[in-house]
Amino acid sequence: MVKIGKIELPAFPLLLAPMEDVSDPPFRAVCKDNGTDLMYTEFISSEGLIRDAIKSRQKLDIFEEERPVGIQIFGGDEEAMAMSAQIVSTVNPDLVDINFGCPVKKVVSKGAGAGVLKDIDLMVRLTEAVVRGTNLPVTVKTRLGWDHDSLNILEVAERLQDVGIQALSIHGRTRAQMYKGHADWTLIGKVKENPRIKIPIFGNGDIDSPEKAVEYKNRYGVDGLMIGRAAIGYPWIFREIKHFEKTGEYLAPPTIQERIDVIKKHLTQSMKWKGDTLGILEMRRHYANYLKGFPSVKEFRNILVNLKTYPEIEEVLDKMIVRYDGFIPDRIMASYPEGNEPSCSI
Repeated sequence: MVKIGKIELPAFPLLLAPMEDVSDPPFRAVCKDNGTDLMYTEFISSEGLIRDAIKSRQKLDIFEEERPVGIQIFGGDEEAMAMSAQIVSTVNPDLVDINFGCPVKKVVSKGAGAGVLKDIDLMVRLTEAVVRGTNLPVTVKTRLGWDHDSLNILEVAERLQDVGIQALSIHGRTRAQMYKGHADWTLIGKVKENPRIKIPIFGNGDIDSPEKAVEYKNRYGVDGLMIGRAAIGYPWIFREIKHFEKTGEYLAPPTIQERIDVIKKHLTQSMKWKGDTLGILEMRRHYANYLKGFPSVKEFRNILVNLKTYPEIEEVLDKMIVRYDGFIPDRIMASYPEGNEPSCSI
């Protein structure tokens, strides 16, 4: 069992990474169904919460069936971070998480996210402010360092533990790498090996298959894994990893019926949360990833993204069940044009 404060997780938990415009309640619902042990909201600006920005406030929506669930905040001002921690606590999540890893320019330029990796003393002060601002467990997500000349994660882990965080998730890239190249887990393993570190350490970066998940668990000794982009359009990755870890065998991939059932649930949850019109509109960006690998699927996608009512969409989805009955596509990770990756899928 892995514990974060009073939160009890399985012996090797799988976490869903917070991703801007992806890990909203509808997406979290289908990931929870498929075995996610701990989830987080999309990251929320501390300044946005304080000035009552509508989008920031909506990201505070959490539901009982999601638990345990954490709310992630980011910012570069101590007072604002403390105040936002207080605001977050009022909606009663299970924990508060701090984002010190988002590499996108609009966040870093404000001295937040991975921008704080340039100033470890500030990172410590911001963390202390959040710990003081809430009675909930506080956790942190970050990267190895700003660049390869400042790989300071070993110092960061110790100092953040000393000021009260109760778990640390580490993405195996620097800010300078953004999402390019391969994640380097060597330093993640060294953090876990450090006898001073008593809190759970979760590894993140490039986990896209059951065999890699188990290999990295055994090689680096982490307490659990955080998965981001590999879950987009493929929430089944969580159940597949758990099955492989337990049995050493691959779980049968989802059938077309299972895929369409998940699309329908994601869509209905989106409509329930955002209203029919906006829920249908926002679901359009998910179809391509759910349907990757199916032959000649573009014709269906082109129809789906133009439909405006649930019955129309359901009719097309049901036709796909007939068209692709028995076909199992290769596992393909969600892909994005360079520079347009989901923000902070760390």
